[in-house]
Amino acid sequence: DVQLVESGGDSAEAGGSRRLSCVVSGNTNTGYCMAWFRQAPGNNRAGLALINIVTGRTFYTDSVRGRFTISHDNAKNTLYLQMNNLKPDDASMYYCAAYRHESWDPPCTILAARYTSWGQGTQVTVS
Repeated sequence: DVQLVESGGDSAEAGGSRRLSCVVSGNTNTGYCMAWFRQAPGNNRAGLALINIVTGRTFYTDSVRGRFTISHDNAKNTLYLQMNNLKPDDASMYYCAAYRHESWDPPCTILAARYTSWGQGTQVTVS
């Protein structure tokens, strides 16, 4: 397993941009699915985007597709979420997550229950 620490959350203007980072430590010498989730008070934890860090395959949910971009820098062991054209509805606590993925496993999933490592969250507010 790996340990995850998010950063980059803060206030942002509607229509603006912000980049979240998630530093990965631990056993990084293997394949992982990594993803970004968000959870506002009273809501379920919602998946936003995922990446298979070996193949580079990505997936986005409808609410963020075309606005957010997930990426992973293998050299820096860091996951990113570039958020553009922010909307007030994007205000939430954002979490990064990961689970180990083998080549024979089903494709990475955006379902929260599958993820085994979680960051502590970083708060994003949007005016």
